[in-house]
Amino acid sequence: MRTDEKLDQMEERPTDRARPPRMTRTRQWLFGGTLAVYAAIVIGVLTSSWLVAFDWQVMFFRPYKQWPEMHAFLDYFVVLGQRGPTAVAVAAWLGWRCWRQRNLHPLLVLGASLLLLNMTVGAAKLGMGRLGPHYATSVGSTEMGLGGDIFPSGHTANAVVTWGVLAYLATTPLRRRTLSVIAALGALGVGMTTVYLGTHWVSDVLLGWAAGLLVLLAMPWLEPGVTWVEDRLMGIILRLWLRLRPGSLRGPLPAGPLAPGVSPQRISPDGEVLVREAIGAGSGGRSASRPPDGWPHHPARPYTIRSERTPVTPAGSRRPPHADRFPRTTPLSPSSGRGRNGSG
Repeated sequence: MRTDEKLDQMEERPTDRARPPRMTRTRQWLFGGTLAVYAAIVIGVLTSSWLVAFDWQVMFFRPYKQWPEMHAFLDYFVVLGQRGPTAVAVAAWLGWRCWRQRNLHPLLVLGASLLLLNMTVGAAKLGMGRLGPHYATSVGSTEMGLGGDIFPSGHTANAVVTWGVLAYLATTPLRRRTLSVIAALGALGVGMTTVYLGTHWVSDVLLGWAAGLLVLLAMPWLEPGVTWVEDRLMGIILRLWLRLRPGSLRGPLPAGPLAPGVSPQRISPDGEVLVREAIGAGSGGRSASRPPDGWPHHPARPYTIRSERTPVTPAGSRRPPHADRFPRTTPLSPSSGRGRNGSG
């Protein structure tokens, strides 16, 4: 098998990178419905509706005193909703996936989702300033606008987003459904644990679930920006790698987008085309030495003469060099006395 045929098979090998979910009509309806639920919860708390009365009933019930044997376990379980530990654990897993896939897309999706979560949930917390059950000042009040930061629940929203990103980045429908169920159950457990420990009202948890789900549903809108950042970062990494080891990148390129102007096809064996395209991509697509438009991705293999001596025919006459590259297309005349295969 020729080398270029072998490399063609390597390029066609499937990768782990899946096409990101699109903002379909169903996803838009889910986003709109979740946004309506989010607004209804906020309005219900601001107007001191039955939701506020239910918050106080649960607080007076004091679940942590009803089932004290669960307290020690739930103190550790609630860590699944803390932003620092969960972000480190998920980033480690996605970092391994980035190394395997040779692109930065998983880590950039995680970073974009956490950034959007901090902006939206953080703004809501500071804007509404609700106090928690342990710091409540007046029985039956909403405790809004008093300088607190618990509405919505950050633990709950972070559990929805951090573990939900794994389902969002799943490569098959089965994995996506499985991870979605696991992430939903984990976020449900974290939210209920905060209510058990008395650190959040029930309405805080409900709003946290809605806030986290809104971030996940909005992720397809962020995909163009994530792809743009990924292209620029991969172009910078590729340029640095070529400066350190200019002869190391040969054969097929990594899967996924690298940079604008860098061809995803195989290059010439000496790596010259790759160096020129990468430098041109890192400088905004302007390169002083770009190959011509007709430059082949699969250059023809030069013919190698095995011997400097001109081959000799069985009859003793010498053939011109490279005669075997131009096979005879017409049979010999009958006067020659020999057939096509050299037999009489």
